[in-house]
Amino acid sequence: MAEQSNYTEENIRSLDWKEHIRMRPGMYIGKLGDGSSPDDGIYILLKEVLDNSIDEFVMGAGKTIEVSIQGERVIVRDYGRGIPLGKVVDVVSKMNTGGKYDTKAFKKSVGLNGVGTKAVNALSTYFRVESTRDGK
Repeated sequence: MAEQSNYTEENIRSLDWKEHIRMRPGMYIGKLGDGSSPDDGIYILLKEVLDNSIDEFVMGAGKTIEVSIQGERVIVRDYGRGIPLGKVVDVVSKMNTGGKYDTKAFKKSVGLNGVGTKAVNALSTYFRVESTRDGK
């Protein structure tokens, strides 16, 4: 029989959102991989960003989605409504935060609502989000 270890309050940890995603990426994107397999997590990360653009397109808010691949950098741009400017940082850095929890702004949506862009942010070596609304 295995020797029991000591389990006390000192063993309990609370991780911040980024630390949790980085420690347990498989919970969010499946396997890590190097991009050579179609089920590698890198494609889930790209899909999460694309899903947001597709949601805008389906809602009639954007007529164009541009995807550019430059070496290891992928740029996705849509011409949708844009994230409300006062919430851009929250939307990409606070778990379970997003505009898809009711049907007022989005009638339908795909992806990991409230998690997707946070996983992209946490697991990317470089992550930048821009939002344009009302010319700002």
